[in-house]
Amino acid sequence: MTRTTPLGAVIRGLVAGTVGTLAMDALLYWRYKRRGGQDSFLAWEFSSTVRTWDDAPAPAQVGRRLYEGLFQRKLPDSQAALVNNITHWGYGILNGAAYGVLAGSLPKPRVTYGPPFGAGVWLTGYAVLPPAGLYKPLYEYDRVTLAKDLSAHLVYGTTTAATFAALSPPS
Repeated sequence: MTRTTPLGAVIRGLVAGTVGTLAMDALLYWRYKRRGGQDSFLAWEFSSTVRTWDDAPAPAQVGRRLYEGLFQRKLPDSQAALVNNITHWGYGILNGAAYGVLAGSLPKPRVTYGPPFGAGVWLTGYAVLPPAGLYKPLYEYDRVTLAKDLSAHLVYGTTTAATFAALSPPS
């Protein structure tokens, strides 16, 4: 049996997390277009409508708090879109690395590990963001909103797991 090295697992996890994040965003963009959205994929993906911190979604707010807390400097409104993208993609990619370490330590990576992983990432947001004042508590959202959010994270997790398995050495 060929086992992956820890470094190999992290690298494959980073790649898998990148592909998983792209898959999740593709689903979210498809939904946006179905609701009548007019932006191109690149304009939507790079948060072209985010102009101020008041417009910025939760990933941008998390990134802003991390930056301002670490460097003790205010970020101008002009950085909201960039911070949103860095935080969103960084979170997806780094979660992929964590997935890589876990899945790489098992005898054989399986796609079936993806949905629980995606659900865990989803649930983590609802555990961390409400106390930070960036989300409402889980029980205050309607089922449709939660199902849409969960399904996007299941796509992320499944795609991350499938990519990791495809990149893993044969056993």
